[in-house]
Amino acid sequence: MPATLPLRIIVMGVSGSGKSTLAEALAKALSLRMKDGDELHLPESVAKMSSGIALEDADRWPWLDRIAHYLANAQPNPNGQLGAIVACSALKKIYRDRIRQQAGDAVFLFLNGKPELIRERMQQRQGHYMQAGLLDSQFQTLEVPTQDEQDVIELNIDQPVVEILHKALDQLKHFRQVKQVEQTLQIHST
Repeated sequence: MPATLPLRIIVMGVSGSGKSTLAEALAKALSLRMKDGDELHLPESVAKMSSGIALEDADRWPWLDRIAHYLANAQPNPNGQLGAIVACSALKKIYRDRIRQQAGDAVFLFLNGKPELIRERMQQRQGHYMQAGLLDSQFQTLEVPTQDEQDVIELNIDQPVVEILHKALDQLKHFRQVKQVEQTLQIHST
């Protein structure tokens, strides 16, 4: 991948879709630093979710700002590629737009799957503050990215993580090539 453009990746989806797992695998494969968006929540928000209370937008704005700041201040990896990865639900378009506005060029990897599969995964998790009962509210909140969000790559989660990782890497490579061409065309048209 060209090193001229920062590689800012948000692995998004509802809780239990495998965001952290894929983000960690991508970080290792791309030698980029990674942050689980859960680590950037305010303590009050964690307490709410631990109690089974869904967050409101007012709870999310400072969280989204910290995510965007983390991505905007990405550091180069040992190969000189500037970038970072965050696992973050980014359920609504306005949340994704807020990250875009503050982080700069980014790409969202949308982990999509059937609610039954995700619920089963959540019920098997141990020690996570997000309660399985909040999954319904996450699906109600989710605004599935549409064609106008050209920086979103959809990945189906009904396959092994290694296959999802390979598809993500292939799609990221294609996305970066398109962005590089767009950047080159903009430079030549000015």
